[in-house]
Amino acid sequence: MMDVFVGEDGQTRCAWCAAHPEYVRYHDEEWGYPVTDDVRLFEKICLEGFQSGLSWWTILQKRENFRAAFAGFDIHKVAAFDEADVARLLNDAGIVRHRGKINAAINNAARAIEVTAEFGSLAAYFWSFEPTAAQQFAEKGGEFFAATTATSIRLSKDLKKRGWAFVGPTTCYAFMQAMGMVNDHADTCVSHAKSERTRAGLSRPAPA
Repeated sequence: MMDVFVGEDGQTRCAWCAAHPEYVRYHDEEWGYPVTDDVRLFEKICLEGFQSGLSWWTILQKRENFRAAFAGFDIHKVAAFDEADVARLLNDAGIVRHRGKINAAINNAARAIEVTAEFGSLAAYFWSFEPTAAQQFAEKGGEFFAATTATSIRLSKDLKKRGWAFVGPTTCYAFMQAMGMVNDHADTCVSHAKSERTRAGLSRPAPA
């Protein structure tokens, strides 16, 4: 399987984003670049949970609807959602209407508040799991493609121990990729070096 393709602009990119022009924008501007903003981190892990069993294209198309439906992914507002909100969300055709995933997002908001109280921020908690480049290479066995790694398994187990839901190892690894905890752009992808530079200049948030 090829891991890159050459776009109409002559740039080499990760092969997965060849499926749709909107994927290219997401790939070029967001995927794999480090995120330290708690709202964006909570949004990303929620959307990765909603994506479980579906295509990322489905979620990307509905992302603005998700933001509106889930109060901009403000953890305090989402944690306060009640049964009336669940009913509202189940009737919202603009999102993925899955009761288990909706309840998980609400539950996870409450758990996120707890994590923030303990670590000072969600960012400090999540970035504490960042593997070194050598660890990441070893965990992937030198392969480009991976669905899970030892780190994603460890993160998943810790989140579940803290009461989070819909955070299996595959979801956690997709989250790690999306938030830039790891740089999984192909070596020859135009975004690989940019991601590395951004990650190199990042001030990692430390636990409070």
